[in-house]
Amino acid sequence: MSLETVLEKIDATLPEAMERLFELLRIPSISTDPAYRADCAKAADWLAKDLAGLGFAAAARPTPGHPMVVGHAGDGGRHLLFYGHYDVQPVDPLSLWHRDPFDPAIEDTPNGKVIRGRGSSDDKGQLMTFIEACRAWKAVHGTLPGRLTVFLEGEEESGSPSLIPFMRENAAELTADLALICDTSMVSPGIPSIASQLRGMLKDEFTIQGPRIDLHSGHYGGPGLNPLRELARIVASFHDPETGRVAVDGFYEGVHEVPADLLKQWENCGFDEKEYLNSVGYTVPHGEKGHSTLVQQWARPTLEINGMWGGYQGAGSKTVIPAEAHCKLTCRLVGDMDPDKLRERVRAHVEARLSTDARVTWDNDLEGSPAAVMNTTRPEFEAARRALSDEWNREAVFVGMGGSIPIAGFFKEVLGMDAMLVGFANDDDAIHSPNEKYDVKSFHKGIRSWARILAALD
Repeated sequence: MSLETVLEKIDATLPEAMERLFELLRIPSISTDPAYRADCAKAADWLAKDLAGLGFAAAARPTPGHPMVVGHAGDGGRHLLFYGHYDVQPVDPLSLWHRDPFDPAIEDTPNGKVIRGRGSSDDKGQLMTFIEACRAWKAVHGTLPGRLTVFLEGEEESGSPSLIPFMRENAAELTADLALICDTSMVSPGIPSIASQLRGMLKDEFTIQGPRIDLHSGHYGGPGLNPLRELARIVASFHDPETGRVAVDGFYEGVHEVPADLLKQWENCGFDEKEYLNSVGYTVPHGEKGHSTLVQQWARPTLEINGMWGGYQGAGSKTVIPAEAHCKLTCRLVGDMDPDKLRERVRAHVEARLSTDARVTWDNDLEGSPAAVMNTTRPEFEAARRALSDEWNREAVFVGMGGSIPIAGFFKEVLGMDAMLVGFANDDDAIHSPNEKYDVKSFHKGIRSWARILAALD
């Protein structure tokens, strides 16, 4: 029996595969909210049971946080580990959703049919493409392809606090010849992509305090230091208004220019800048001058303000000078940027600009990971690229990624193994936002793609 028979089985059983995905999507496995702890456990148990039905020795393994799902099958040949995550982002603001985020449905759009629901793209729909490829292979051949380990996390959307300890404690069984990660997107719709590099991440949060208590703005307006005004001034100082460059001293240490040969590949990878910008309501890029939109997204660092708040936010007016103001920020890292050093520099920038009577308190829940570069010289990468090219009827490309997927670096750092990232999401999937979706085409051809890759790597 050939690969074509497996592909035919995938086509014939797509409705059943969609229903299984819908079952998983209906479980509100929001990892960051303790109110959904039981739902995260339910999703882990659902996946462990599904893998067991395919012949994996699988279980939901306890951690101090949410369970890890681990399944093993086969005992010889090349050992491949597949990673995905079953937890999802919160759904707020709920009022912006067009339907219940945990009541998935197929919807018709101008660009084709989509699966609408939280987790459809990030990452339940993506991880199920691999599992469904295994299911079709087992149905046709009676066995799974080679030696496989499936490793599914339940805390990716909440900082992965249990991940590294779990990997270290179970290193012997998790270490494989190559890790496969399906939590990425295509550079443009219909263009199969393998990620060759990922930006790192630094998160931080601070509070600026002024008066002991909220003050009457008539009594203290003028002589009183307003923490919100102080915050606005400091946040505005993070960037050069003319160039868009980050104005923190030492911020760009460890940043490298993109090599000319790689830059040429990127320029010909099929990226559509106008479509990328227009899909979210932009007409022009607003980032660092002197670098293309694609280079800004894949190879330049950023400092972004993710939240600012303070004072009265209810209905009507309350004339106060608030006692404190708050800010959440993230930095995307590239090259050899060190997240610990960068945190020190960002904090020093803020503290050096505080006015008299203003104080700053920093969050101690530290998160940071360096950028990651994949070893695309391994023969498995070219085999996978050819397999993707055959499925999508166009050349697959090696691309950078603007996002941060720390697990790729952790596989190298903790387990000493390389990772290959192949995903089928699109930039308009609205991951982390209301009305998240995953194209039916991405789900269907994603399953077929993994079947081809497994055959190529067997």
